[in-house]
Amino acid sequence: MTAHLAATHLEIDRSAPRRDTDVETAKLLLDRLGVTAEDVLAAEQIADTAAPTFAEYIPVVAAATSPKSAVTWSVYWRVLSERWPDRAINEPTTSELKALANEVQARAARRPGARGGQAAKAAFTDAIRTLYRSAVDDQLVRASRNPALGLRKPRQRKNLRRALTARQLIEINEVAASTGTDPALDTLILRLHTETACRRGGALAIRPCDVNTELCLLKLREKGGTTRDQPISRTLALGLLEHAEERSDHLTEYDQLLRHRNGNPIRYTRYETFWRRLSNHLPWIREMGITAHWIRYTTLTWVERNYGYAVAATYAGHAAGYQTGSTLTYVAAPLEELAAALSALTAEPHPLASA
Repeated sequence: MTAHLAATHLEIDRSAPRRDTDVETAKLLLDRLGVTAEDVLAAEQIADTAAPTFAEYIPVVAAATSPKSAVTWSVYWRVLSERWPDRAINEPTTSELKALANEVQARAARRPGARGGQAAKAAFTDAIRTLYRSAVDDQLVRASRNPALGLRKPRQRKNLRRALTARQLIEINEVAASTGTDPALDTLILRLHTETACRRGGALAIRPCDVNTELCLLKLREKGGTTRDQPISRTLALGLLEHAEERSDHLTEYDQLLRHRNGNPIRYTRYETFWRRLSNHLPWIREMGITAHWIRYTTLTWVERNYGYAVAATYAGHAAGYQTGSTLTYVAAPLEELAAALSALTAEPHPLASA
């Protein structure tokens, strides 16, 4: 016991001079720089009080973010601006941000098709990290006091989506064509997603100039800034242009194509109301959480089973290396093979389809 206390006493005695030396070194450095300890404290206080509010700073970050990411994260930045509009961005603690992330997850979990709100919480975390990364770069928040550093994204759950059966796809189309206030729009959207396996963002970005009726091609612009020509049937090509002509007298070649009866362009909310209505007639849609992305799974599964992985990957827009192995750089399917798959899917001849 005595030896232990003596050893502890010696350790304390050895560490004390070292701390004193560090303090003396810091004082000497400040003296040479002509800076006092009070100056350092005052500078920190200024840095802490000069930060803008969320309402002021979020538009700045949005303007400096890529358009695609800004659209995705604007939903979650709005949560901040609505919760703390007049609060400085350096005031919230990590615990407060975590609590807000849990709220976002809980709200998302109540939506049809949600898988516990995990994706919403992950996207919220990305949006918050981006905002505070910009704040650190702009020297509005010190890196050591960045509250977003303590946020953790939830583990990604196993994907439960799968291809729909032929019967399920038929029932969806039958209900879409016989219910609602705009069955013509609903069935056109369903055919668009079934033929092209496009995402919602790709469908909303379609313009009249993207439809090529001569070669039966549709230029799709989707996430990640990708652009590709996707074969479509002549029926769909003509249907899209007829829809654009009927829905607006002043539509230009570069305006959004898909529109409501009143001529206004459709938004993401159109999809939500569409699937909610269908679930009232087909309860299994609500139970399984069916969305437009299930149509993409259905088409790509059919293409892969009948035409192979390389054709399916190119059909999905993955052949440029996105979410795929490097092998597809060499074996990506040409446009003629995509057209052949599309022709078999729709039972319509395609001008580019190979034998």
